[in-house]
Amino acid sequence: MLTAHDFPSAHVADAAGMDMVLVGDSLAMVALGLEDTSEVLLEEMILHCRSVSRGAKTAFIVGDLPMGSYEISAEQALGSAIKMVKEGRVHAIKLEGGVEMVPAISKITTAGIPVLAHIGLTPQRQNALGGFRVQGKSAAGALRLLADARAVQEAGAFAVVLEAVPAEVATLITKKLRIPTIGIGAGNGCSGQVLVQVDMSGNFPPGRFLPKFVKKYGDVWGEAKRGIEAYRCEVKERAYPAVEHTYPMAKEEFAEFERVVGEER
Repeated sequence: MLTAHDFPSAHVADAAGMDMVLVGDSLAMVALGLEDTSEVLLEEMILHCRSVSRGAKTAFIVGDLPMGSYEISAEQALGSAIKMVKEGRVHAIKLEGGVEMVPAISKITTAGIPVLAHIGLTPQRQNALGGFRVQGKSAAGALRLLADARAVQEAGAFAVVLEAVPAEVATLITKKLRIPTIGIGAGNGCSGQVLVQVDMSGNFPPGRFLPKFVKKYGDVWGEAKRGIEAYRCEVKERAYPAVEHTYPMAKEEFAEFERVVGEER
């Protein structure tokens, strides 16, 4: 599983063979330049989901319900999920939370919309968690995570994201569930993995902070910067566009054009 936030990122993820594409609310930062995920709106998520759906024709597309679109009631959650599917053209939705989200998950899945749950570090609730901290590091914390995982499973979630959880805890939780787990910062004992495409592809300037669990598989920023700098230099030096980049004109036609222009006063 990999995130995508627009047509090009969805297109390449699909072409590379991703089983699932997540239109994550991380697009708040990587696509919209916001401070954190809490700022992105449902309407903005829907717009990006529609773009991704045009690029990913094979992958299973999951759209993130943003903060404020599902916490008030199960009815609100269902309404938001329906909008994401009908207008955003996603196949499923993701929402954060464990035991407390059981009514919402049950309501949405009963209506025929698949739900991907998300427990552990839930970024939309980072302020309540004391920031971006690893979850389930104590026996009591790990037991709460297992309870959350079992609760979302019984509520009908088809899978659950485990974020920022000790690897051994995530592995044991995976073994105890009937549904798949998708890890992000939770070790390789999960059923699958997800990363933010901008992070793993290296599409960011040098020096930017990266979470410990991110592996940089490319240097999209460096390659794009190199190409753009070369373009800038060639334009200023008039090396671009060269003859092969221009459209020809018959010499006699240009001569006639030049003659007519030359006769103008």
